[in-house]
Amino acid sequence: MTIHYDHFKTISPLGDETSEQLLGMIGDAVRACRKCYLCEGRTNAVPGFGNAGARIMLIGEAPGKNEDLQGKPFVGAAGNYLTELLGYAGLTREEVFIANILKCRPPSNRNPQPDEIFECTPYLRDQVRAIMPEYIVTMGNFATKFILRTDRGITGLRGNLQKTGQFSVLPVFHPAAAIYDRTKREVLEADFVYLGRLLGNVPWEGDAPNDGR
Repeated sequence: MTIHYDHFKTISPLGDETSEQLLGMIGDAVRACRKCYLCEGRTNAVPGFGNAGARIMLIGEAPGKNEDLQGKPFVGAAGNYLTELLGYAGLTREEVFIANILKCRPPSNRNPQPDEIFECTPYLRDQVRAIMPEYIVTMGNFATKFILRTDRGITGLRGNLQKTGQFSVLPVFHPAAAIYDRTKREVLEADFVYLGRLLGNVPWEGDAPNDGR
């Protein structure tokens, strides 16, 4: 496998290996990674987890305490809520692939730093290239700003389908931000219903608009 770190707008599939083989190779590289000092404090790296043939790839911010302990993304309270949200879209965790911008937990769950994002996101690019999903769901500010190459915040972008290269991108609030905020919960759940409609899992109410909304 030859890895090329392309911009998302020019991203293309990787090699002749199967998606499952490629994801396994990327996962091994992540677990061996020493490119930034986050590796020094981790219990486990968290490459990502899910279906290698997924139509949907969900991208969050970074592992938390539970993810660091288990080596899998979204396994704490936010993960439980994400499982519930996927149900609104007619999906299960077995049907999607879940990853983060950072593959190691930042100290005290602080925000990702620019140098950490720079070192870590080539792995994410290669995961996208291995899967080539139909839709990418960016959860929160950091994932949305990285994937869409924008400075706009999630509040102004959420729920509106975007295009970057050949990918359809749906920005949404991060599940962790909505657990204790009823207003955000209602908005986030509506956005996952919208995702289900885009996938054909949830019926449209009336005629589907041209922009999918």
